[in-house]
Amino acid sequence: MRIHREGFPFIAGFAIATVVLFLIWRPLGWVGVVATVWCVWFFRDPDRVTPRRAGTLVSAADGVVCAIVSASPPPELGLSPEPRVRVSVFLNIFDVHVNRVPADGTITALNYRPGKFINASFDKASEDNERMAIAMRLADGRDVAFVQIAGLIARRIKCDLKVGQTVEAGERFGIIRFGSRTDMYLPAGYTPSVTVGQRVFGGETVVADIEGMPSAAVGGVRP
Repeated sequence: MRIHREGFPFIAGFAIATVVLFLIWRPLGWVGVVATVWCVWFFRDPDRVTPRRAGTLVSAADGVVCAIVSASPPPELGLSPEPRVRVSVFLNIFDVHVNRVPADGTITALNYRPGKFINASFDKASEDNERMAIAMRLADGRDVAFVQIAGLIARRIKCDLKVGQTVEAGERFGIIRFGSRTDMYLPAGYTPSVTVGQRVFGGETVVADIEGMPSAAVGGVRP
């Protein structure tokens, strides 16, 4: 099982703590073993088969769709303030937390904004919480915005993208450590293909589609 590089310091820390707990009291050591196994599981980074059909957007994260609303994209990205459909995905502490690019395109803006750490399942987390906002230009000239949002437990957002970088759908671009949320602001003409309460998988589940696109698609594992 592939482990994201951000996880190795945490896994090592949990393992060392487990050894210490065994030295203190054996039952505590077994609690440490469980915690270490969970830490390894949390930082897993599985391969995904990404649909390769033009006019689709795949989920940027694993989790459950917690909201589909109309909202303006983050103002710091410099996009039009006109409201768009926003699809929000909540990640709990057992979900894969590696984030993936939703479509082929070019990164046009990145902006980190410090903020609060309220429960990421609350709608106000999109406005109040610490976040990394990303804007990307699609091949057809439309813009999509996606946002990594910290949560009640998550305190670290990692984004490896750079302005001007060309990316492909399903490509890994970062991670949010522990419980968190991702928002996706759809371009004009795209409609959601998921519903609130649905479980989605980063880089694999199609969350939005251009109306009238044909259903034929091919897929491939994104390394």
